[in-house]
Amino acid sequence: LPLSLVGTFAAMSLLGYSLDNLSMMALTLSVGFVVDDAIVMLENIVRHMELGEAPLEAAFKGSKEIGFTILSMTLSLAAVFIPVLFMGGIVGRLFHEFAVTIGCSILISGFVSLTLTPMLSGRFLRASGEATHGRLYRTTERAYDVALGWYERTLSRVMDRRGLALAFSAAILVATAVLFVVIPKGFLPSEDVSQVFGITETVQGASYDEMKAHQLQAMDIAQHDPNVQDYMSFIGGGQMNQGRIFMHLKPRAQRALSADQVIQELNPKFAAIPGIRVFLQNPPPIRIGGQLTKSLYQFTLQSLDLPTLYDGAKQLEAKLRQVPGLVDVTSDLQISNPQATVIINRDRASSLGVTAEQVETALYDAYGSGQISTIYTPTNEYWVEMELLPDFQRDLSALNLLYVRSSAGSSTLPSSGNLVPLTALCDIGSNIGPLTVSHAGQLPSVTISFNVKPGVALGTAVNEVQRVARQTLPSSITTNFTGTAQAFQSSQAGLVFLLVLAVLVIYMVLGILYESFVHPLTILSALPFAGFGALLTLLLFHIDLTVYAFVGVIMLVGLVKKNGIMMIDFAIEAERNEGKSAREAILEACSIRFRPIMMTTMAALMGTLPIALGVGAGSESRRPLGIAVVGGLAFSQLITLYVTPVIYTYLDELQERVGTFSFKSLWRRGSHGEPAAAPAD
Repeated sequence: LPLSLVGTFAAMSLLGYSLDNLSMMALTLSVGFVVDDAIVMLENIVRHMELGEAPLEAAFKGSKEIGFTILSMTLSLAAVFIPVLFMGGIVGRLFHEFAVTIGCSILISGFVSLTLTPMLSGRFLRASGEATHGRLYRTTERAYDVALGWYERTLSRVMDRRGLALAFSAAILVATAVLFVVIPKGFLPSEDVSQVFGITETVQGASYDEMKAHQLQAMDIAQHDPNVQDYMSFIGGGQMNQGRIFMHLKPRAQRALSADQVIQELNPKFAAIPGIRVFLQNPPPIRIGGQLTKSLYQFTLQSLDLPTLYDGAKQLEAKLRQVPGLVDVTSDLQISNPQATVIINRDRASSLGVTAEQVETALYDAYGSGQISTIYTPTNEYWVEMELLPDFQRDLSALNLLYVRSSAGSSTLPSSGNLVPLTALCDIGSNIGPLTVSHAGQLPSVTISFNVKPGVALGTAVNEVQRVARQTLPSSITTNFTGTAQAFQSSQAGLVFLLVLAVLVIYMVLGILYESFVHPLTILSALPFAGFGALLTLLLFHIDLTVYAFVGVIMLVGLVKKNGIMMIDFAIEAERNEGKSAREAILEACSIRFRPIMMTTMAALMGTLPIALGVGAGSESRRPLGIAVVGGLAFSQLITLYVTPVIYTYLDELQERVGTFSFKSLWRRGSHGEPAAAPAD
């Protein structure tokens, strides 16, 4: 264990990796995996010593006997993470370092187990007659003997009813496919980082003073909440009718509620403030996309026809508010902002000696914030800005009091140099218009954002939004998810492809090692049981199939086949060297390999259990991976002990019927189907 981890640190240093959340999770998981090879090697050496061989002789003979098995286990487990290295997108960048770290630890552990472990065993182990054991050892040995005897008897009964075992395997395979379809799917789990972010919004056209008054009410609620340690607030940031609130929560140990629960508690309090809406978010561990919206997930509409786009966006937003699983449905559509219009009568202005530039300057001097001077003091400086008094700024009729001086020095204009009222030059009115006009990809757009209710999976929400959009929007409006929702969509297809690719890679590795097309199928027959156990455990704990959980399922592909490798490798040797039948060989293999199978599985379970328990900051992300691995191992461990021997005997019979078909037979056959001479060494 220490040599494998220290060697992994050396590899990480050479690759320029750091100890971050993902590499530490990889090292934590590898604690349960890197001991597997050493367990198998040591157990086989001890087995030979129990047969009466000397330690050194047992080390030589046991390591030679089990070397190929360890090589197969190590290479096939490391091969699981090869497809991860070639994944693109956010998932590929996220798990690249994770895959390399855990792959290095597995390869190093295999090398240590093939070299150092036999040497230490031959030097430090004592013969069984020289060793003295206590009461605990004798008790556990008796328990092991009882368990082994019970397993041998039940396995013999299962082998007598192979048809039922095969039917059970087929049923589990179908159930796994059904579970994969129905299980709620998510992207990245929500983490409690002791922060809550909120966007406040008032009616369009609200003044600064109105926004400030509402913002202060929201700040007062945040200040008196027992879970909030401190906060920061400001208004503006793009639109005058919006503001921001950042709340820093107390440390997790000092509050009873999680960040998501704090948001649920604050929402009714903020909703009680009239005239303002507050959209709270638990900041995601990884923010995807550059657009900051009032809710976490975005759905963007685009069209060249602005009236159709705006009308369709309003209808879709109204219908999405009625979807049960969605909350905080809102959009960036701001087209009802009150505005004043000043239309210059250019002919009249020209006759009075007033230009459009003079009108614009007069309006800016009245309502803008032009700096006309600076007051300097010993410690500071103050800008002097000229504008109307706030009372006049709030009243549209104040425009009637504005005057513009006509051009002076012209003999052709009788009014040269006189003050001309603005109403004599312009038509003044009021209407509503867009506060902002959003664009995406150079096309006008409207982004509808939404959150999901607690217990509702992101995959379910995405499907509902797409369904409602198809029923509501015309064909002239194009839609697509952006930000986190878009990354979730792309990751789903990528992860399924990754799972299939991982299975194919392992099949090819095992096929090359065993020089057979059939034996890898026997070894991989345990995969449906591991997948069923993982998905069922996630359902029982009400956890979505997130990216982390899917990586746990992919890891199971490499873990559960270890049991099959240990059984099949021994059975093949027994058939070749001792002339035993397939049934006799696999029964003997199961009996002899029962102890290392139980040891390696328990080691992997105990190594993954701390992650499944979810202890510490950021455990919300790691916990789905741990639960998937623990559930898959626990379920598949018992089933594969019985089903793998059944599959082995069936495939062996199939080989006898259709003829031996292997990699070796392909290159040994001549051009006319006759066996060619074996190549020289």
